[in-house]
Amino acid sequence: MTKEQVLDALKNVTYPGFSKDIVTFDFVKDVELDGDRVYLSLDITSSAKEVKEQLVSEIDVELRKIGASEVITKVKQPQAPRQLSNSVSGKNIAPQVKNFVMVSSGKGGVGKSTTSVNLAIAMAMQGKKVGLLDADIYGPNIPRMMGVHNEKPEINGNKVLPIKAYGVEMMSMGSLMEEGQSLIWRGSMIMKAIEQFLRDILWSELDVLVIDMPPGTGDAQLTLAQSVPVTAGIVVTTPQQVSLDDSKRSLDMFEKLHIPIAGVVENMSGFICPECDTESDIFGMGTSSEMAEKFNTEILAQVPIEPAIRIGGDTGKPIVYNSPDSTTAKRYQESASKLLAILEQINEDGGVSNEAIQPTTPAGVSACSTGSC
Repeated sequence: MTKEQVLDALKNVTYPGFSKDIVTFDFVKDVELDGDRVYLSLDITSSAKEVKEQLVSEIDVELRKIGASEVITKVKQPQAPRQLSNSVSGKNIAPQVKNFVMVSSGKGGVGKSTTSVNLAIAMAMQGKKVGLLDADIYGPNIPRMMGVHNEKPEINGNKVLPIKAYGVEMMSMGSLMEEGQSLIWRGSMIMKAIEQFLRDILWSELDVLVIDMPPGTGDAQLTLAQSVPVTAGIVVTTPQQVSLDDSKRSLDMFEKLHIPIAGVVENMSGFICPECDTESDIFGMGTSSEMAEKFNTEILAQVPIEPAIRIGGDTGKPIVYNSPDSTTAKRYQESASKLLAILEQINEDGGVSNEAIQPTTPAGVSACSTGSC
């Protein structure tokens, strides 16, 4: 056997909860060979005993396939914290923010950005100091929805000032680049950009920072969980089964990252006729209830299709602010109130104790360790 053969075999060992292997994540720190004996050193950030045991077992299986008679694996792990937190790494690069809310979806086109915008504004209308970070690097729609797509942020020293609209502090890649310009970036660059959005933007002392994530469960979600203690996650879905299937993956991601789930927003849940103001079932309604129950969470809102939502998003006049008496605006306000109560409860409970949290997510992944540089 050679070290190269050992490393190739270890690429078959996937880190628990993720699709990438321990070599790609750069967790294999040393490989030594003594005949057909293999000595390995791993450095992982999970304090969970079960993660260590699973890795050691799978490593043994894979290396015996290539002729190892004995595999000795030394695993370096951090100690589990006595208290706290819902941060995977215990790290917080934006300590002036009290609560971080990750808004996620399993697939695109379900209204995640619309939800993020209206929830953020609704909380600001209820007296909270709110920020909105558009972490959807490839599809930054928040500036247009907030009516600031023609504005560029100001620089203060080595920091960037967020743009303010509707009582909310906002930052997006769309505010830093020319309109229509494409970003052809690898995963490591996305990870770095999200870190900079948290560290190098001059956010105020915020009660809540709403973070609009790209669809899926990839590098952006992992980087955020590594960088700040995410207080809670929200999944946005539509009633169709194909959307629910993907939403389950997002909810599963929150569980694997040990982020408390605040709830599910069921978008396009019915249709409100602009002429007669009656609500009709088009794509289905309430189909996400069973999914929410399975993940021990609740439906934060069932938001219907209403032409005013589309008009508000296209014109930069969010419905919750510009049509506060509409059915949709009232549902966003109700869901914002629910969310604030959930955040308060999470904080009163001291986050998630180490009995409930055993971080299994790799933290400190270097910019090139994803294999995408």
